[in-house]
Amino acid sequence: LLKQTRGGKTMRFCWCTIMVRSMEESLKFYQEIIGLPISQRFEAGPGVEIVFLGNGDTKVELICNQEIKDISIGQDISLGFEVNNLDETMDFVKKKGIDIHSGPFQPNPRTRFFYVLDPNGLRIQFVEQG
Repeated sequence: LLKQTRGGKTMRFCWCTIMVRSMEESLKFYQEIIGLPISQRFEAGPGVEIVFLGNGDTKVELICNQEIKDISIGQDISLGFEVNNLDETMDFVKKKGIDIHSGPFQPNPRTRFFYVLDPNGLRIQFVEQG
């Protein structure tokens, strides 16, 4: 949890927002692959649905707006999730029909990671730190 003091007030990182093409397809990925539970789900106007995922202080927010057909995900953005065993996680995502986008990488003796793409093209990093 990242906290920063600015002007005497403490700020904390609350969530990362992802615009999605299909709420159901994205929910399936974030629930089944990442393991994030739904913490809130609601309609936010005509054709707009918002879902917050996660148990902790930091959440993933998915927004699906039926009026927006073209979702743009930056190629230099990724979300990282720590796992206990990288090899088991690689086997798991492959069995779920998800291709490894890149990796595995090992930048130092204690850190290994790889990337997959979520249904919207966002890079998801799985990292094992030993």
